[in-house]
Amino acid sequence: MNKEELSELIKTGEGYTLEFKENISSSIGKDICAFANASGGRIIVGVKDDGTVLDPNLSNSDKSKIQDIARNMNPAFKVSINQVGNLAVVDVFGGKNKPYSVSGKFYLRIGSNSQQLDRDEIRYFFQKEGLILFDKKVDHKFGYKTYFNDAAFEEFLNRAGITLTLSKERLLTNLGFLENNELNNAGVLFFCKDVSRFFPNADITCVLYQGDSKYKILDKKVFERDLISNYEDAVSYLKNKLNTEYIIKTEREEFLELPEDALREVIMNAIAHRDYFSPSHIQVDIYKNSVEISNPASYPSQITIDDLLSGSHPKNVFLFSMMQRADLVEKIGSGIKRINDAMKEYRLSLPVIEYKNIWFRIVFERPDLQKNSYQQRVVGKRLVDGLVESQKEILELVHINPKISKNEMSEKIGISNTAIDKNIDALKKKGLLKRIGSAKGGHWEIIEGE
Repeated sequence: MNKEELSELIKTGEGYTLEFKENISSSIGKDICAFANASGGRIIVGVKDDGTVLDPNLSNSDKSKIQDIARNMNPAFKVSINQVGNLAVVDVFGGKNKPYSVSGKFYLRIGSNSQQLDRDEIRYFFQKEGLILFDKKVDHKFGYKTYFNDAAFEEFLNRAGITLTLSKERLLTNLGFLENNELNNAGVLFFCKDVSRFFPNADITCVLYQGDSKYKILDKKVFERDLISNYEDAVSYLKNKLNTEYIIKTEREEFLELPEDALREVIMNAIAHRDYFSPSHIQVDIYKNSVEISNPASYPSQITIDDLLSGSHPKNVFLFSMMQRADLVEKIGSGIKRINDAMKEYRLSLPVIEYKNIWFRIVFERPDLQKNSYQQRVVGKRLVDGLVESQKEILELVHINPKISKNEMSEKIGISNTAIDKNIDALKKKGLLKRIGSAKGGHWEIIEGE
């Protein structure tokens, strides 16, 4: 590797296969261990987390120290160290005798972090001892020049904020998708033209039923393109088939019966954490009174539903990290919280979450918009009763944006500032609204009571 190649690698930033270190410290051992337990990676010594290049001035004894740390792992391990300019590049290859530990602790690469795990947790990540994870396994069937989807690759780069300054092959290699000019399974999922050609189980099947059983199918669609397209297509299908409430003021506002953010999160989690060794696919079922989203799952018997909800057991760590790069998912363990927060914002009951050993399922109860509309829910029935329309609208605007100004209320509702003041005074007297903080820097708060 020359200086130019190293510079371009640093620009890609830390990730699943790349770690920056300002200098040599004991923590480098956990990163070597994590890469050895995964599929390998590189540690560049002399670079800050933000990509700033330093001058570490490494000596031969420093390099020997790195080798000693690797040799003292259990079982013993060996790394390759190359000097490029003032920087040291430590190449760590995926180990053949997994799992490895350092100082009695086990680490695995998850996203751009080296996370400590116990031995049973590391064993879980492999179908059997010494085999690579599904997402990092090279797919020899994929004809790179024939089936690669350039449009899907461009979409990934746009979402990840990566500029194509290198060749496609070099960038795919730096990101960890391409090995010896062959895509791994995660790369196939992201950049294929038709995922069913290589993984018949990797599609997303969406079905609309007439009632609350699977007796009569009204509509069915199977999405089997690339990962991002399938995700967006499944979300669009849900938005198409679910009801939408329209609230008309000066501008029309639309509210899907279930929060779109929650639906997106569930589908993305199903893609990221499903068991790709299972012959089953992701299933989206829309019934009259509920929506169910299921994905195949396979975990060791000691892992509970609480463990899964905590997010501490990601299934496809490299795939997940690349979805993070594409800004599709956030940090591990935050998905369920965002789903619940979105449902609370909509004033709906939290979804039911089930784990049945081979299936992970989330069930949403669909609201009856004729009896329990979004507008009624967000301000609460107690608040709606006895209020004039402009007062209801003020409460709804405050719910959406607690920092909204009186001028903005006036513009959106279409009444004067004087009328806004009178309505706010009336709401305050009813004990339904109060102001927290100053007129300029504060916010409104709705008092819902019992």
